[in-house]
Amino acid sequence: MLFNSIEFAFFLPLVFLLYWFVANRPLKLQNTFLLLASYFFYGWWDWRFLSLIIFSSAVDYFVGLNLAKSENAKHRKVLLTLSILVNLGFLGFFKYFNFFAESFAKAFTLLGNPIEASRLNIILPVGISFYTFQTLSYTIDIYRKKLAPTSNAISFFAFVSFFPQLVAGPIERASNLLPQFQKSRVFDYSKAVDGLRQILWGLFKKVLIADNCAEIVNMAFADPGGQSGSNLLIGVLFFSFQIYGDFSGYSDMAIGMARLFGFNLKKNFAFPYFSRNIGEFWRRWHISLSTWFRDYLYIPMGGSRGSKFQQIRNILVVFLVSGFWHGANWTFIIWGGLHALFFIPLVLLKRNRTYLSDIEIEKGWNWFKLGGQILITFSLTTLAWVFFRADSLTHALDYFEGLFSMSLFSIPSIIADLSSKLLVLFLLGFLIVEWMGRKQEYALENLWTDKPKWFQFGFYYVLTIIVFLFGGNPQEFIYFQF
Repeated sequence: MLFNSIEFAFFLPLVFLLYWFVANRPLKLQNTFLLLASYFFYGWWDWRFLSLIIFSSAVDYFVGLNLAKSENAKHRKVLLTLSILVNLGFLGFFKYFNFFAESFAKAFTLLGNPIEASRLNIILPVGISFYTFQTLSYTIDIYRKKLAPTSNAISFFAFVSFFPQLVAGPIERASNLLPQFQKSRVFDYSKAVDGLRQILWGLFKKVLIADNCAEIVNMAFADPGGQSGSNLLIGVLFFSFQIYGDFSGYSDMAIGMARLFGFNLKKNFAFPYFSRNIGEFWRRWHISLSTWFRDYLYIPMGGSRGSKFQQIRNILVVFLVSGFWHGANWTFIIWGGLHALFFIPLVLLKRNRTYLSDIEIEKGWNWFKLGGQILITFSLTTLAWVFFRADSLTHALDYFEGLFSMSLFSIPSIIADLSSKLLVLFLLGFLIVEWMGRKQEYALENLWTDKPKWFQFGFYYVLTIIVFLFGGNPQEFIYFQF
């Protein structure tokens, strides 16, 4: 059930009304209703996979309880290992079995011993990469004695399956979200309005920006050899905006919907394309995943402690694993490796922790310096997106070959029609609004809230009409495949 689908347009208001006006009291009934609604939402794709999320939740619920009861180090390690094996076992089988089987077969073929790979017709359960990481963080934090387990099964199962962020994040920590299931929630009008405002902005990013960009991106990547270099440049530039509008748009909608039900989810994007270097980019892009890898992989490996070699090793491991998390394809591993190569010089020069504050504009040459930094960072991430979007390494190399040909300097034909030119105007307007709201949780949070109500709501109505009139053909959210 897509957030931008007709089915969800009926589902969300119905759940909202029943939640506040039927299941409003007591708290247990409220949580039970959210749990059932979330299972219905998830089962809409394929009800068979409900068993996976229920089993994973049950394992981590009981592991958490037993971790808290035991002081025996060996017993605690066994319990944690059980949680890791169950969660990563499911993830590994459904997401990576075919990748490893085919890579294994190719390796033997290159060595002169051809073998045939056994490929299974495995369907990837939606959201499995997200909820497995969410439950894993729960058991790891209990193991580290940073978190006390809950004995309330309904609250825990609802925390794991909470439908706004279930299938594409943000990846929530139990320390933030679980306590919110354990305290009374009352309807807050201002919070709900703020949630609707963020949903609207997320819908704008997804339907108007991402879905329209997707049509041009698909044309460019469908046949790199038949496109000019200028068309391929437009294609990858538009993919940068497609994936940002798609994924951050989903996160905005998820966070806004959670607010409708009285919950606060963590920020997942912080205007990453305004970053001044790659280090800042990764503090602003998919924050819930990057901080997960920082806390549960990078720091346990030693983080920035130790020799330069150890620091570089840790960075390489984290970025390669991050790439592999995104998909069972060498293109994602190359994408992660490229970002590691972009990031390592910053560590060696001790500049990876610069630009921790919001962007401030000063007079004089600051504009040129800032613009140059943003342009270089955006260019590096955009070039890396080619591997992320390509179907294979051969596809990516063909794309680069066409991109850096002499036809790069020709006039692009891929945006010659009126709809494409309108999209360029919408992109410019989108960037202006994002820039104006760059210090907020999301771009529309405080935009023109000091204006009269008629002006504010007029703006929201116009934005809604633009989305409906000029939205692109519906596209599935990109991160659903991960």
